[in-house]
Amino acid sequence: MNNSYNQPIPAECAPGDYIDGRYLVEGIIGEGNFGIVYRVNDTCENITRALKLLRLWTLPPAEHRKLAARFDQEYTTGMIHHPNLVQTFGRGEINGNPYLVMEFCPGGDLYNVMRRGSASLSSIASDILAGLKALHINGKVHRDLKPENVLMKADGSLALADFGIAGDRNKRLTEHRADGVPSEHLGTYAFMPPEQINPRRGDATVLPTTDIFAFGVLLYKVLTGSLPFGSVDSQDELYKYIIKSRTGEWNRALLLASPEGRRWERLIDGCLRPEFSERLQSADAAAECLPDARNQPFGAAQISDIPRPVNGIALRVMQGEEPRRLYQLSEIAARTGKRILTIGRDDPDTPNSLRIRENDSNYVSRRHATLEYYPETDSWLIRDGQFDRTTLSHWKLSTNGTYVGSSDVSPAGMALALGDIISIGDVKLRLEGY
Repeated sequence: MNNSYNQPIPAECAPGDYIDGRYLVEGIIGEGNFGIVYRVNDTCENITRALKLLRLWTLPPAEHRKLAARFDQEYTTGMIHHPNLVQTFGRGEINGNPYLVMEFCPGGDLYNVMRRGSASLSSIASDILAGLKALHINGKVHRDLKPENVLMKADGSLALADFGIAGDRNKRLTEHRADGVPSEHLGTYAFMPPEQINPRRGDATVLPTTDIFAFGVLLYKVLTGSLPFGSVDSQDELYKYIIKSRTGEWNRALLLASPEGRRWERLIDGCLRPEFSERLQSADAAAECLPDARNQPFGAAQISDIPRPVNGIALRVMQGEEPRRLYQLSEIAARTGKRILTIGRDDPDTPNSLRIRENDSNYVSRRHATLEYYPETDSWLIRDGQFDRTTLSHWKLSTNGTYVGSSDVSPAGMALALGDIISIGDVKLRLEGY
């Protein structure tokens, strides 16, 4: 097929078609509003893969660039090598429509796994948490964890999928197809935490606790066959569901009536707290609440790939508009003669030591955070906000908060350790060496 077009035109494929002369289309696995997934044979390796095609030709031109960027994010996230994440192996373009090649998971999604009874709940929960941990330590948040996005691999293990389009916070509640019909199913919202549906100050920052809430909803669904805060078959039911999720009124009685419900109550309760600061804060914390945690090995996701300091300390963009960009803190401090560095949105009128590019959103404040270096301990500390140099009178907080992991950083500051993930608006930075 011709892939030389700059503007996307229809690129539907049929069994027997070749994509880029390499991938033989065998059939359709599934499709949604944004794309379609084909089962293909990689004829170069003679192996079955899944190929996801982004159908840009069906979407308004104004949305093409951003959706393509999210698709690219899905590709790069799939490059994180972990047994509980669906891997990506390649990418390309058909008639201006990008595609990516992924690991094929023959067992289908979690709903199919549940119907067949082919995995225990303990192994399901452990595999999902291991996948989430791998994402989180690499500065990623899934944002759309639900049974459809948990797939069974050939070896019987479960892996997380769909890291890009569906999880974009800016589009989930507002995206419409070209014909004006809302593009998301109501059921997707049932897995969203309340702070992502009705943000307040600080809630605009997507944290690992977003996935922890969805994990609790997923477990409840697996155990009871229902959703924790009621049904969402209509807009009116969805409204009531959201109200209950804000107040933490989940149906505990239905869980306890299920055969295994009591054993999982503590974990689910810790996941479904309406205030994200009161939830279980990490995949590790959730794993400690598994009913048979002592018998379930956990922690396969390691951070051994984090560069160790040779010349100094740096912050690397793990998620944002300049992925992999490296801010060499030690070099900046030495060059400027400053041990206090400021972080903020790239703005010509606001001098910052670290300028964060943010064109597609408005979550990074112009004066967002402050880094301080302590030579006596060779350590760095981060504070939310900056000293207001315009008035020289007070400390000014950021608009949406600064977080390390899922912990809110105050103006008093928080000491940083190698591997820490810092969330500044929609951007995630990792402390590492260079």
